[in-house]
Amino acid sequence: MIYDFLKRIIDIVGAIICLIIFSPICLLTAIAIEIDCPGSILADTPKRVGRKGKEFKFLKFRSMIPNAHQLLQTDPRFKKLLEEYKKSSYKLHDDPRITRVGKFIRKHSIDEIPQFLNVLKGEMSLVGPRAYYPFELKEQQEKYPLTRELVKEVLEVKPGITGAWQVSGRSQINFDKRIEMDAQYARRRSIFYDLIIIMKTPTAMITGKGAE
Repeated sequence: MIYDFLKRIIDIVGAIICLIIFSPICLLTAIAIEIDCPGSILADTPKRVGRKGKEFKFLKFRSMIPNAHQLLQTDPRFKKLLEEYKKSSYKLHDDPRITRVGKFIRKHSIDEIPQFLNVLKGEMSLVGPRAYYPFELKEQQEKYPLTRELVKEVLEVKPGITGAWQVSGRSQINFDKRIEMDAQYARRRSIFYDLIIIMKTPTAMITGKGAE
């Protein structure tokens, strides 16, 4: 398919260019993370679901305290936070696990830069749906049964670093609305549409409106 071929070329070229451009920011971010909260530079996050349901290691700069995801699931101190996390479609408005540097890099999507390596590996695309957690998809489909067919559509394409709902300024919407927008992208996808989303992404990064 011509679209898939051209999209892959754009992904490879775009990822290489972005890694070169953002390399100074990556260095400064790594130093800032280590000074602010010593530990791994990259986040130790659970695997995400890619195309056809294949799971992969999702790369992000660490914006939280070490072992944040494990602590959320096992530490009694975060019991109420875990309940809120699930009730709010896996979104937290005020997460105490986020570090000072983490708040800044998340707001401006700097934590997402390592995902260009996922793009080069073919696990992600520059533009696509959100890369969901396996448990997130399972539990949210149980909560919103009507989304099951939409999820199937979304998993027919690679997840993206940026996407339709990320640049819409509507990152704080519930799963059912978010997966609907992702499914609409999967149906509508084209090189032209991808380029429109890519052009909108810098504004979303600067303003922080596309931050999760």
